[in-house]
Amino acid sequence: MALSKYLKLAASYGAILAAGLAIGWGAPRVYQKLKPAYSEGDYSAYYAGVATNVIVYGTPTCPYCAKTRAYLREHKIQYADMDITKNEKAKSDFAKLGSVAVPVILVGTRRIDGFNSTALRDALEVAGHPISR
Repeated sequence: MALSKYLKLAASYGAILAAGLAIGWGAPRVYQKLKPAYSEGDYSAYYAGVATNVIVYGTPTCPYCAKTRAYLREHKIQYADMDITKNEKAKSDFAKLGSVAVPVILVGTRRIDGFNSTALRDALEVAGHPISR
């Protein structure tokens, strides 16, 4: 009898552990699927002083910032590269946007948090920078 009690207890703990691991693994993925790819807004104040309507707020060491820059260069899109670690205006604008992670990409009226090639391509198309598929 004592052995079956311990087996039930171990099975219960195992089920609780498995449920916790599944939630910990799945919840961020579900959030990413439900989160919109971009937000719309009037970002015209951020374009003052730059010759383009595409801005990348990032850091030199961020791999997703590097992917964003490479994507824009590959498609010959002119953009303003705002390094938030060295440029005080970039740091200030980044803070005004309420951002906590890089890259933040402004394209016309769209803001994209993080590198998302589909959202970036669509935003560029809407802003007048079509990219062949």
